Amino acid sequence: MNQQNKTPITLEVCANSVSSALAAQEGGAVRVELCENLHEGGTTPSYGQILLARKLLHIKLYVLIRPRPGDFLYSDTEFEIMKADVQHCVNSGCDGVVIGILKADGKIDKTRCAELISLAHSKGLGVTFHRAFDMCADMDQALEEIIELGCERILTSGGKSTAIEGSPTVAHLISKAAGRIIIMPGAGINQHNVADLVHYTGAKEVHSSARGKVKSQMAWRNDHIIMGDGDTDEFSFDVSDAEKVKNIIRLANL
Repeated sequence: MNQQNKTPITLEVCANSVSSALAAQEGGAVRVELCENLHEGGTTPSYGQILLARKLLHIKLYVLIRPRPGDFLYSDTEFEIMKADVQHCVNSGCDGVVIGILKADGKIDKTRCAELISLAHSKGLGVTFHRAFDMCADMDQALEEIIELGCERILTSGGKSTAIEGSPTVAHLISKAAGRIIIMPGAGINQHNVADLVHYTGAKEVHSSARGKVKSQMAWRNDHIIMGDGDTDEFSFDVSDAEKVKNIIRLANL
């Protein structure tokens, strides 16, 4: 499929920090989705992360607007936070935002999404609808509603835990979208599966964190404490890897 299509497959990197964003840029990604707390599905990054990323990146910078982990049904207070975060992205010179709000019945909250999209569009920012889409009760209906709202792309795993598992649905969505919106598969995409995914679905954009473990440089270690919940390692952290970014792009374009 790719050999007949001269348009290159592009990669957006889900960057959990400025360091990851810079690795994405070095590796050849066209865009960064900046967020924090990827182990919880991603939340809005800090004020400082956004400002410094904008200062150091020359590729496009999109910012995740998600005030907490969990579902995508938000309180009035949480919605006010989301509006403030979109405005901060506008003020910081970001290229776009990544949003998604649902109603309790699993349908798109068109009223609230429209308000965020309007705020972004009024200042020239693009809008991606994130994997809240994968939690919708009816994906085909949601697709049409998101197109109507004016988003430029949908990030989706096809309603499954990984894009590979959901690849039949991703392929269906790309066909149904018929060029009206970009369908960008994401979740579990790496250098080992990206070529198969692209060939099977016909995706033109893919999304990956391209992460690797970085070991702490701490000389002194207290091995008798866990700072967070669950099974965590206090002496390593995840950062996007420029070589993995390069390999994903290369293999996607075979």
